[in-house]
Amino acid sequence: MFLEVNNLNKKFNKEHVVEALSFELEKQKTLSILGKSGCGKTTMLKMISGLVNPDSGNVFLDGNEVTLLKPEQRNMVYLYQEDLLFPHLTIFENIAFGLRLKKINSKAIKDQVDQMAHSLELHNQLDKMPHQLSGGQRQRVSFGRAIIINPSVLLLDEPFGSLDSGTRQRMQSLFKNLTREYKITSLFITHDLKEAILMGDKIGFMQNGNLHVYESKQDFLNDPTTGVNQEINFWKSLQIEAGSELKNTINE
Repeated sequence: MFLEVNNLNKKFNKEHVVEALSFELEKQKTLSILGKSGCGKTTMLKMISGLVNPDSGNVFLDGNEVTLLKPEQRNMVYLYQEDLLFPHLTIFENIAFGLRLKKINSKAIKDQVDQMAHSLELHNQLDKMPHQLSGGQRQRVSFGRAIIINPSVLLLDEPFGSLDSGTRQRMQSLFKNLTREYKITSLFITHDLKEAILMGDKIGFMQNGNLHVYESKQDFLNDPTTGVNQEINFWKSLQIEAGSELKNTINE
C-alpha cells in the first residue's frame, strides 16, 4: 500500500484529539475524510505531513517509514483554505517557485509552468500578480504550485471552504481532472457531504478523533451513525415542498 498510517495518537492538555487512527491508501487514489469541526481532521493531516509530532504511531510512504522525518523530507504538500501565494511574485513565479528551489533549468521550468497553466486554465494570467486574480483563480495557482513539484501525497484541508458555491463546483471539477492528469494521491478533508462523495475514491468519517474508512461509498451511505441519510432525506423533503409550492402557484 502506498500510504499507511498505523495507530496514530495525539493528546492536547490530556484530551485525545486523535486516537488509534489507522488507514491505508493506494497510489493515485483520493480518500475523502468527512467530519465536523473539532473532530481531529486537521491534527491528523499535520501529523501525516510532519507539522505535528504524534504521541505514538507510525506513518509509512511507499514502504518507508517517515514518522520521524521533517516535513520537507516527506515529499508531501499541505494545502489550506487560504491560497498563501507570494504577493510580490507573478503567477508564473508563484507556480515555478518549487522548481526553482530544485534548481531545474529555466527552459524546463518554462515548459512545465506553461503546461500547468494550461491545465489550470490560467495560460493568459501568468504575468499578473496574485491581487489581480479572483479567489478561485488564486486557489488554482496554489494547486499548480503544489502539484508541479510532483509530491508523493497531496494533503488538502478543506481547500474550497472559502469559495462561493459556483467557484467551488468549478474547482471540484478542475481538481478531479488534475488528479487524473498528474496521477495524484491525496487526502481530501471536508465537512460537506456532497463534496466528500464527489471527490473521493474512498470515504472516511471522522468523529471524536476516530476515523472509519468505508469499503465502498454505499457502505458509507448505509451507515446510520454518519447522519448521511438524514441529510439526504432533508434535501428530498425540500424538493418535494418546493415542487408542491410550484404546482399550487401554477394552479392559482
